[in-house]
Amino acid sequence: MSAGSTLLVRGGHVALLDDELTVLNDGAVAIVGNRVEAVGSAADIASRYDGAETIDASGKLVMPGLINAHTHLYSALARGLVADIEPSSSFTEILEHLWWRLDRALTLDDVRLSAAAGAIDLIRNGTTTIIDHHASQVHIDGSLSAVAEPLNESGLRFNLCFEISDRDGEGARDAGLAENERFARLEASRQVATRRGSTGGPGSSPDSGRGDGRTGASVGLHASFTLDDGTLERAAGMAADLGVGCHIHAAEDVADVEDSVSRSGKRVVERLEAFGVLGPRSIAAHCIHVNERETALLAESGTIVVHNPQSNMNNAVGCADVPSMLGSGVLMGLGTDGFTASMFDEMKVANLIHRHQSGDPRVGHDVAARLCLMNNQTIASRLFDDRIGRLEPGALADVIVLDYDPPTPLQTGNFGGHLIFGLTGWMVETVIIDGRVIMRDRELTTVDSGDIQARARERARDLWKRM
Repeated sequence: MSAGSTLLVRGGHVALLDDELTVLNDGAVAIVGNRVEAVGSAADIASRYDGAETIDASGKLVMPGLINAHTHLYSALARGLVADIEPSSSFTEILEHLWWRLDRALTLDDVRLSAAAGAIDLIRNGTTTIIDHHASQVHIDGSLSAVAEPLNESGLRFNLCFEISDRDGEGARDAGLAENERFARLEASRQVATRRGSTGGPGSSPDSGRGDGRTGASVGLHASFTLDDGTLERAAGMAADLGVGCHIHAAEDVADVEDSVSRSGKRVVERLEAFGVLGPRSIAAHCIHVNERETALLAESGTIVVHNPQSNMNNAVGCADVPSMLGSGVLMGLGTDGFTASMFDEMKVANLIHRHQSGDPRVGHDVAARLCLMNNQTIASRLFDDRIGRLEPGALADVIVLDYDPPTPLQTGNFGGHLIFGLTGWMVETVIIDGRVIMRDRELTTVDSGDIQARARERARDLWKRM
């Protein structure tokens, strides 16, 4: 679509994902440029936009694109990994035997293909916005641009950071700091250019007061147990100077807590708070092993916490007390931690794990909807400085259409039941991001998915040999 052109997504059930989980039966969405301009009945919208390009969604489900609040695209080429990997009996051994070997083996070409292949999976599963945490500890300089290039080609909306760590020495640490700063400044300059209207992008204007809402940056950190005091101080200071947040794994495993107490006398969240890492634009992923005092610090600072239940179960590190944290006022979203490309799968597990954990079927019935459909909207809108994740006038136009014709009524208030017991990622047919049709009838329109997947398979074989 060109700037100012109009696209209608017409018919079917339109789920607005507002606070009431409103569903419009036989509804329609009007998109002008890269924004939603109107939402209403199919008949009314069609009469107001006569002659517009139309996607027929009759008998289908229309909803906002999904948001993944914490993922790792660099892990995409590890799927089905065949390599001499030592068995792991703890979380730290999993890191040492697998993930740290992988991130040291990645070249920039690996990084590009991993991001390209990962983007295809995300789009096919209805994800339109990601907040990614990257690591390639030998090839650091330019690595975030290597991730951004295929993501821009695919059309995904993204926020990127590089994982700073002291585990590979001062050289890698300093390069990680520099790469975060380089990419964040590059993004800031591009956003300024967009606000001035020099890019001519859809929806931009010289006095709009914001960028295009398509890309963003954070300062990435691995975890407290691989970060010295000086590194935490430098990274937090850099983030403050750049006007961005930090993105860190926090208290994912008890080993992180033990290390923090040993080196500082403080628990993980307390240590991060002491160095200025927390804040309303910062993400603390996991937060499984936190106490009441740490939960209060997260809530008071406005820090974003991201729950990743499937990854946590896979690594046997425990389960965050999401109901309690939500009740304490923590802004908590949902991510996949690179475990899967399907937020639909992640939501199902998020809905079940807290009932299983508590032994009480009354617990957690609304966790999936709150985290992914409501809080992730808030998180993305905060980090991208725009309105993301809802079908309402003025919001950025990220829309997905699913081949879902339910056997029971789908109506205002019961969307959560259909979400958990009916919807899956393979139902996604059409994906619109920023007003562009990125996938139509399950075929990607922006990239050659077959070529990318074939090249990724060859690249993966080579990577596995190097590991």
